[in-house]
Amino acid sequence: MRRAAYLAAGVALFALAGCMGSNDGQSGEAYEAAPTHGLNAANTQGSHLITSLQARRSVLPEGSSFDQVADAVMAANSRAAEAELRAAVLRSSAAQKNWLPQIGPEISLDNMGDFVATLLVEQVIFDNGRKKAERAYAAADVEVAAASLSESSNQRVMDALKLFITAEKARARAKISGQAAADMADFMRIMEARVAGGVSDSSDENVLRLKLNEARETLNADMETAATALAELNAMAAYPLDDLRGISDIAPVPEGTEPLSVMSAEGERSRTIAEAKIERAGLLPSLTASGAANKDDSSGALVFGGGMLGLGTADSLGAADASQQAAEAQIQQAYEDTARVVARLQQQLASLDRQQQNTGTLAAQAKRNYTLFQEQYEAGQRQVMDVVNVYEGMVDSQLEHVGLRYDAILTRLSIANEYGLLVNGDAV
Repeated sequence: MRRAAYLAAGVALFALAGCMGSNDGQSGEAYEAAPTHGLNAANTQGSHLITSLQARRSVLPEGSSFDQVADAVMAANSRAAEAELRAAVLRSSAAQKNWLPQIGPEISLDNMGDFVATLLVEQVIFDNGRKKAERAYAAADVEVAAASLSESSNQRVMDALKLFITAEKARARAKISGQAAADMADFMRIMEARVAGGVSDSSDENVLRLKLNEARETLNADMETAATALAELNAMAAYPLDDLRGISDIAPVPEGTEPLSVMSAEGERSRTIAEAKIERAGLLPSLTASGAANKDDSSGALVFGGGMLGLGTADSLGAADASQQAAEAQIQQAYEDTARVVARLQQQLASLDRQQQNTGTLAAQAKRNYTLFQEQYEAGQRQVMDVVNVYEGMVDSQLEHVGLRYDAILTRLSIANEYGLLVNGDAV
């Protein structure tokens, strides 16, 4: 008898829901039919945003040192954002089933002091699109989490590449400053011999000793910078990268690529719109079919509910609509912010390229001047300090030139990072 009563309640409820009907074609005013289940329930397959993220290709040359750095740090990534994406996917998958009836027990005491178990069943018939909006909100939550994961992954690779380029730049400088320290030591030996022979003044020896110490200090600073950057990089990587060397050219950003910040704003817009629809539906009436069955009785009913209408209801509905307009404005703001950043980086890159070309010319001229002064010194036409001063200028121009090359590459990587092109999308 008990089982028959439960079954009768369930049949009565679904029959009632069928009589009311679910008008799926009325733009969410009546209840929507059951969506697809399974992994696709998260709408990841139908999401343009997630598809676009997955299709992104890294601008880092395959197999290059940059690519190896990216692989190493991604292999060691704790990926907190990935855990959030998984949670969002599970929430979306659960939301796709919110059209199903809700079934639950209720246990109470009767007037005789006995426990009475009742089976409760509820089915939404009409909710002004609330359940549909809840599914849209959960799907948009997945998009926001996916964009966040892509941003965090690209930023992690960018941070690692900064460290690697810092180390490479310091090692390139150390090669120049190391040679300079060795040459200054040779000049110092010559000067010491000349002072001992009474040919040169001791003041020149003191000045040259200071220059030698400065050259050695520059070398030590470059070596320490490289060691510090590599230590931090190795802390991020799954395996040591001390032996990795070399830099690569970076391909330009493909035309039409959307910045990550804009894609994140698009996901936020969809979520905000869904949230506004949920809020709006909560202010309007709804209709629910319910049924209850226990060992003694079974019943079914239609429940008319929803938000209470008042003088402020119109303003509340207007606020929900206004939040959608604000979400649209956020996308335009994201476009503008990214455009400003990219424009600044591109101008900076153009300046660095120009400076690199100019300093290259100056470094070559300084080297020719040093060679000329060296020949004149050997011919007895120049003093040692004349040659040392010209040599010091040549070293400074070389250090400036080599540094600009790494700065330019770092700027190109920064532009790629704005578009999320440092990691392959399907790998993220």
